[in-house]
Amino acid sequence: MLSQKTRYTIRALQHLADKVGQGPVRLDAVAEAQNIPRKFLTVILSEMVRAGLVVSHRGREGGYELALAPVDIRYGDIIRLTRGSLALVPCASRNAHEHCNNCLPEAECRLRGLMLTLRDEMAAMLDQVTLADPIKLEPSFAGDGEG
Repeated sequence: MLSQKTRYTIRALQHLADKVGQGPVRLDAVAEAQNIPRKFLTVILSEMVRAGLVVSHRGREGGYELALAPVDIRYGDIIRLTRGSLALVPCASRNAHEHCNNCLPEAECRLRGLMLTLRDEMAAMLDQVTLADPIKLEPSFAGDGEG
């Protein structure tokens, strides 16, 4: 499951992508439009500045804007920056591998095999989709089993 921080980061970067070419966007405008607590957004945008995805401008006309074109920012990279891994379990992570507590040896664990496949499929998809790509809004269906 994506953390709240990751979801806020994605929404903030999507907002900045929508405003490309309009100059810096004020922090308050992003916070209000995306329903993100201002203090949390300050931390998130500072991290994105350090990661090189966002630039900040000081002063009365200041704010934030993407440092790269939206087509150059992939969702997989955003998730890795904020979450550290795309894997759902520690033993399936490429960059933050850890043995799972109270588990079978990795060579015997079929759940790990499934999670490795899922991680690779998810990475392939998320590394193809950028902030420039249109995202379809799917209607939610009551009782669809999602949780």
